[in-house]
Amino acid sequence: MAPDTPAHRHRASDPRRGTPAGGGTRYEPRTDGTVVGVGVDVVDIARLTDSLARTPGLLERLLTPSEHSLSHASRAARVAAKEAVGKALGHPGDFSWHDVTVERTAESRPYLVLRGATERCAHELGVSHLHLSLSHDGPVATAIVVAERGAAGSSLTTAPGGTA
Repeated sequence: MAPDTPAHRHRASDPRRGTPAGGGTRYEPRTDGTVVGVGVDVVDIARLTDSLARTPGLLERLLTPSEHSLSHASRAARVAAKEAVGKALGHPGDFSWHDVTVERTAESRPYLVLRGATERCAHELGVSHLHLSLSHDGPVATAIVVAERGAAGSSLTTAPGGTA
């Protein structure tokens, strides 16, 4: 372990230095307002599957028609993504489950499409990009969303029928 000297503490905590004591690269939190919010949600796949079986109307309420035929794990990941979006945006008051859908690029990378009140909230917050990560393993599906402001003049990609 390195000695705890004033010079050592300075080297280890000086954000102007590219390499911290002991090597590596710094990835300190941004303080420039770029990140609007981060949302994460975890869904128990079996619990959601059981709830959907017990309450058929829940499927219509939580998922869009294009999401109905997905696997149990993928449906749970979609529900987690919708919750994570709400958390990243600070839970817009009139959030609708159908306002958020997960689609995939030609390379199968997931991305988000917002509509309605959730889309309006994102615009009001200046969100220009949403980063999405989905995962499911064993009994759990997880989604992480990072809402980010872009540089001045950056443009949004608008889904057909949406506004930007």
